Amino acid sequence: MNNKEGNNKRGGSRPNSSRSNSSKPKPPMAKRAQGPKKVKPAVKAAEEEKAEKIKKQNQAPKRQKAADEIRLNKYISNSGVCSRRDADIYIQSGNVKVNGVPVTEMGYLVKLNDVVNFDGVTLTPEKKEYILLNKPKNFTTALDEGQEYRNVLELVRGSTTAKIAPIGRMDKNTTGLLLFTNDTDMIRKFTLPSQKSSKIYQVSLDKNLKFEDLEKISKGLVLDGHRVFVEEVSYIDNEPKSEIGLKLRSSNVKVVRAIFENFDYDVLRIDRVSFAGLTKKNLPRGNWRFLTEQEIINLKNV
Repeated sequence: MNNKEGNNKRGGSRPNSSRSNSSKPKPPMAKRAQGPKKVKPAVKAAEEEKAEKIKKQNQAPKRQKAADEIRLNKYISNSGVCSRRDADIYIQSGNVKVNGVPVTEMGYLVKLNDVVNFDGVTLTPEKKEYILLNKPKNFTTALDEGQEYRNVLELVRGSTTAKIAPIGRMDKNTTGLLLFTNDTDMIRKFTLPSQKSSKIYQVSLDKNLKFEDLEKISKGLVLDGHRVFVEEVSYIDNEPKSEIGLKLRSSNVKVVRAIFENFDYDVLRIDRVSFAGLTKKNLPRGNWRFLTEQEIINLKNV
């Protein structure tokens, strides 16, 4: 009996549950984070118009294309400072001004008489040209020798509209390589006494050159108070001893003539067969050709 009572006690009804009453109000849920408010189309359009107006204030005004206008990137490329693609990068970065006004617009048109400033330097629009001529006799680089001898510019007429000029001088009896360009920096470079480029001449004398005179010339000499350095002088193989090969840095043909006249030789003919690495290969007498891109790079790196 006691056991039954114990069992009944253990198996009695459970106490009341501690679960909350479902009738109580639930707490409000937290609000979700909201993104930025959408800009109304009218407001957005007004903001874009304002930004465009500010941008145009820093640009030169557009013009209708005329016959004498070219794209700004081509103008820069023709000046020789960089390629068209690189010019576009400079334009976008704001480093180009036209008539004092910064221009960042792609495809902008300029006239040849506009003043274009590229990264602080004023450019010239004319494309740099480099023309190599194998000069014949009876043409001269001088303009004051009368009508008897024609000017070398006649031989390259029609090659370009650029205002080219020869580098160095050649008289009527001198033949061989003569370089023309409108690159004033290159003209100045190759006419300086301190230039480092070599020229090779074939010189024809009125008589055989004595060996002792050849040795004296090879050591250099002083002409009119100036020291002349001769890189190399030699007889030409399979030719008379009156045919001499001379290598030196001067582009002044008068220096070549003066060297031999200093030893009492008359110079009959001078032919420049090499100029700063350029040769007469595939260039007949009286003909001309444009330099290749690599040849131009080589000349600039001399």
